Amino acid sequence: MIPLPKLSPRHKELLGFVKDSWTKLAASAACSAIVAAMTAATAYLVKPAVENIFEQKNPQMLLLIPAAVLAVFFIKGVAAYGSGYLLSYIGQDIVMRLRNRLYNHMQDLPLAFFQREKTGDLMSRITNDVNIISAMFTSAITGSIQHFFTIIGLVSVTFFMIPKLAVYAFVVIPVAGIPIFQFGRKIRRVRRGTQEAVADINSFLHETLTGNKIVKAFGMEAHEKKRFAKKSRKIFKLEMSETKVKVLSSPLMEFLGGLGIAFIIWYGGHQVIRGTYTFGTFMSFLLAVGLMYEPLKKLSKLNNAVQRGMAAADRIFDILERKSDIIEARAPVPIPAGTHRISFEDVSFQYDQTPVLQNINLEVAAGEIVALVGMSGGGKTSLVNLIPRFYDATRGRILIDGIDVRQPSVADLRRQIAIVTQEPILFNDTARNNIAYGNPDASQQQIIQAAGAAYADEFIRGFPRGFDTFIGELGGRLSGGQKQRICIARALLKDAPILILDEATSSLDSESEGLVQKALENLMKGRTTFVIAHRLSTIGYAHRIIVIADGRIVEEGDHNELIARRGEYYKLYLMQFGDNFSRNVPQAGNR
Repeated sequence: MIPLPKLSPRHKELLGFVKDSWTKLAASAACSAIVAAMTAATAYLVKPAVENIFEQKNPQMLLLIPAAVLAVFFIKGVAAYGSGYLLSYIGQDIVMRLRNRLYNHMQDLPLAFFQREKTGDLMSRITNDVNIISAMFTSAITGSIQHFFTIIGLVSVTFFMIPKLAVYAFVVIPVAGIPIFQFGRKIRRVRRGTQEAVADINSFLHETLTGNKIVKAFGMEAHEKKRFAKKSRKIFKLEMSETKVKVLSSPLMEFLGGLGIAFIIWYGGHQVIRGTYTFGTFMSFLLAVGLMYEPLKKLSKLNNAVQRGMAAADRIFDILERKSDIIEARAPVPIPAGTHRISFEDVSFQYDQTPVLQNINLEVAAGEIVALVGMSGGGKTSLVNLIPRFYDATRGRILIDGIDVRQPSVADLRRQIAIVTQEPILFNDTARNNIAYGNPDASQQQIIQAAGAAYADEFIRGFPRGFDTFIGELGGRLSGGQKQRICIARALLKDAPILILDEATSSLDSESEGLVQKALENLMKGRTTFVIAHRLSTIGYAHRIIVIADGRIVEEGDHNELIARRGEYYKLYLMQFGDNFSRNVPQAGNR
C-alpha cells in the first residue's frame, strides 16, 4: 500500500477554500478531461497511422489521419488553456483570501502579540509563506488534476489495446509511489526549517536596515555583514538539503519508468514477432505507456510542491489559530458623549507572569490633566495602556463614567481616546492623509484647522505640494518637531475626549519643544488628559501629579505639596535640577 499523507484539520480547512470555487473547478476539470482524452487519442491514432498509411499505403488515410491529428491538438490546446487559466484563477483567489485573512487576523490580535513576535517573521508569513501556498495551488494541485485525467485516459487506451500487457506494465506504479511520498515527508520537514530561517533573515534585515544609522555610527558594518553571512549560509544549507531530495526523486522515477518500458519492449516484441499483436497496435500501446510515465514523473515533483505548501500552511495557521485575550463584550454598552471621568479601582496588572502594576486606585475628573511621573520601568505607560485595552487588567477594573472598559465594544472605547507617543508614528503617505488618519471623512477645512492648531500648517504649506506632499517612510522627510506636530494635528482632528500623551516632547530640542508644547495646550483643552513625562519641566500645566514607583502610586498632589513632602517626587526633582528650587516646574495656576 502507498502511504498516503495524513491531512490535519488545518490542511482540510485550507483545501476547503476550493469549495467556494466549485463551479470554476468543475469547468477546469472538464477541460482537463478533454486534454486527457486528446492525449489518449494521440496515442491511439498511432495504430491506424502505422497500419493504414505505412503498411497498407492507403492514400485516403494520408489525408484523414493528419487532419485528425491537427483537430486533436487544436482541441487539446484550447482545453489546456481553459484548464490552466481556471485552475490558476482558483489558486490565486484562494491565496488572496488567505493573505487577507492572515493580515486581518493579525490586526485583531492584541498589542502583546506584536511585542512578542518579530516584525520580519510576520512579514515573511504574509509574503513568502503565502507565495509558497500559491505555488501549491497554482502548479501542484492544478497540475495534479490534469495529470490524473491524463493517466486515466492513457491507462484506458493501454487496456483497450493489450489488456494483459497493460497489467504487467503497471505493476511498477504502486512501487514507484512509495519513494514519492517518502521524499515528500522529508521535504516538508526541511522546508519548515527553511521558511523559519527566511523569516529570521527578514527580521534581521528589518532591524539593520531601519537601524542603519546606528550601525554606521558605531562602526558595526563588518559585524553585521558577518551576521548576515551566517544566516544566509544557514538558508543555503537547508535549501541544499531539500535539493538533494528533489533532484533524486526525478531520476528514480525515470529509472522505474525505464524498467516498465524495457519490460514492455522485451515482452511485447516477442508477441509481435510471434504475430500475437500487430506492429501498429504495439506501437500505439508503447506510445501510450511512454506518454503516461511523463505525468507520473511530474507527480513526484508536484508532491514535493504540495509538501512545501503544507509546511507554509502550518506557519500561517500558527498565527490564524492565535486567540486574542482582549474579549469583546457580548452585549456592548454605549459610552455617552462628552468629557469623561476615569476611575481605577484596585487595578493590578502582570505581563508574562511579571507583576507590573499593583493595587492602583485613582480617580481622574472629567477635563482634568494628570501628570504621571517616576523612574523608567515604574509602570506609567502600562497604566495608560489599560485604558484603551491594549491589555486587560489582571485584577480590578477601570471605569469610564462608571462603565467598565470591558463593557463597550473595543472600537467604541478606542474612539474615545487619542494618543501621542514619544516616537512619532507616521505613514508613507501625504501630510493630509496622515492628519486625517483617525478621521478619514474630515473635510479639507477641518484638516487645515487641525494643522493650524498644532502649529503644523506653516511648514506643510512650504512643501512642494503642500498637504498633498508625501512625507516618506515613518515621516523620514520631516524633522522630529514637524513629525510630532503632525501627530498632534492627527489627535486634534480625531477630537477624542480622552487624551494620552506618552513622553510627547522628550526627544525634541528646545525650539521644537516650545512649539509642540503650544500645540499640546490646544490639544488638551476640554479633554481628560494623562501626561507621562520624565522631564518635570514639561508638566506645569497638570492639575495633579501622580508619582508611580515599582508599579504603585506612591504620591500625588501639586508641585509644591510634593516638594514639601520630600519623598519620591522630591528625589526626582533633585536629580534633574539639583538644589535650584527656582520655578523650573511652573505651577498650574501659571499656565
